[in-house]
Amino acid sequence: MEPTDPEVAEQIISTVRDWVRKEVIPVASDYEHADEYPAPLVEQMKAFGLFGARVPVEYGGLGLDTVTYSRLMEELAYGWMSLAGVLNTHTIVVSLLSRNGTEAQKQEHLPRLATGEIRAAFSLSEPDAGSDASSLRCKATPDGDTYVINGTKMWVTNGVRAALVALAARTPEGITCFIYEKEPNTFSDTLQVSRTIEKLGYKGLETVEMAYNDHRIPASTVLGGPDNLGRGLTAILGGLELGRVNIAARAQGVGRAAYDAAMKYAFERETFGKPINQHQAIQFKLADMATRLEASRLMVKNAAERIDAGLRADVEAGMAKLFASEMALELATESMRIHGGYGYTTDFPVERYFRDAPLMIIGEGTNEIQRIVIARGILARWVDEHPT
Repeated sequence: MEPTDPEVAEQIISTVRDWVRKEVIPVASDYEHADEYPAPLVEQMKAFGLFGARVPVEYGGLGLDTVTYSRLMEELAYGWMSLAGVLNTHTIVVSLLSRNGTEAQKQEHLPRLATGEIRAAFSLSEPDAGSDASSLRCKATPDGDTYVINGTKMWVTNGVRAALVALAARTPEGITCFIYEKEPNTFSDTLQVSRTIEKLGYKGLETVEMAYNDHRIPASTVLGGPDNLGRGLTAILGGLELGRVNIAARAQGVGRAAYDAAMKYAFERETFGKPINQHQAIQFKLADMATRLEASRLMVKNAAERIDAGLRADVEAGMAKLFASEMALELATESMRIHGGYGYTTDFPVERYFRDAPLMIIGEGTNEIQRIVIARGILARWVDEHPT
């Protein structure tokens, strides 16, 4: 992506920030507690062009750079983390297509993805293959001009409403990525939602298990064409690099919301004849929260800048995701403690932050996996920089 014009970036972020304040925050808890899909909010996101945030301009999108995109995700998550989730898997598929798709695949899908006419889902994990993507068992067997898919996929966000699915499956050549179309909200004997997964948080959009039973898709759906058979894992891991920056930015948004809620309450609540922000115990908490929030912001920005510069960012994206997600959970917990008994009720949004934050610790590779990625990366860099 070309660098986004700073004035354009500020205009987009300011518009979304105002929209979140006026339209999202007043209704977020109602949608979340009802576990209701926020259709009116999604339609407004379409009108803003947010589904085309990372679609190149030549295909009808906004073509935002990663720094601006991460700021956009932060603002959405500040209002309600699930709204950022509506865009995340969609954007990963956009990234896969933009970087690896044939020109015909880009022309066919990207313009419709940009407008939100169709939405995308990313299907990688399996019941026995989550963090270990190389061990997936879903099979794609060639049969003439089709592939026959058999297997089960887990944690498919937007799996029901999506019209386009990026599917990782094992072909004779190895793990291959397919981009196939399906009818939203429609399934068959060969492709089913075997169950909807109930979650602690991250409510308002579906997360499902999808079962393939001799389901046929065209051979033309191989991402990048037949030359990319068996090369899907490399493409997918590249897409997850952006996904981890997305998760880190979402965590930044949730952490900032938790901090702001704690700060506001600390000015309003009085004990022993003075606002609780005058008590040193509360001041220490707020100081630590502000410090961690600022450190997280800088790490997310650094990872995004490296991606925009065309540099390898697996270590930086992993670090940002690891630190920001742990920060979000810590700040949500501290905000709840500052709120005291009220923080444990549904009267304040703090309990929602507390339930949403753990997703970022697990999503796009657990934080234990991030530590492995980081360790391998820094060891390899050390060897490169200190040859014997």
